[in-house]
Amino acid sequence: MTIAYKQGDGLYVNMTNLCTNKCTFCVRSHGEDIYGNLWLEAEPTREEIYKAIIDAQPELYSELVFCGFGEPTCRLYDMLTICKAIRERYDIPIRLNTNGHASLIMGEDTTPLFAGLFDTVSISLNAPDSETYNKLCVPKFGDDTFAGVLKFARDVAKVVPHVVLTAVRGPVSDADLQRCAEVAAGLGLEFRIREYI
Repeated sequence: MTIAYKQGDGLYVNMTNLCTNKCTFCVRSHGEDIYGNLWLEAEPTREEIYKAIIDAQPELYSELVFCGFGEPTCRLYDMLTICKAIRERYDIPIRLNTNGHASLIMGEDTTPLFAGLFDTVSISLNAPDSETYNKLCVPKFGDDTFAGVLKFARDVAKVVPHVVLTAVRGPVSDADLQRCAEVAAGLGLEFRIREYI
């Protein structure tokens, strides 16, 4: 069961199979060929996740990234507790790659909880409007999801130093990439294009 794995010069944390999107282009459908087998046999405990990170020697990496095959904020409180423990032990930048659904998942504004724990939050936007988002990402929360992602981005940027919105070139057309960039600019946030694997 792969919980901590190397990608570039970062140490990535794969802590759940759960996700609130069913993206039409998701790497989960062919990811084993790219990253190895990241499907978890069972949801690891908080202790197992922390031990996997420590055993991987995070001090050897440029950053720690909560990412993996699932959506890390589906296990928000476990992730936050682990981040706090890592912060106390290591001086390593911590990034979250997320779909931006944390507050939708928890049914309340979760963004204050991110303060002091993350250096970067990278949010997969992937669409410039709600209709396109629903078609591409097939979110569990339906029509309210896109607005929820934008609200999360706006609010988490108040407590995390670096927040970036991203979209995947290929599944997202060039025209929509431009519109995504405009959405990000409207929020005062950085926009980054990710290349489709």
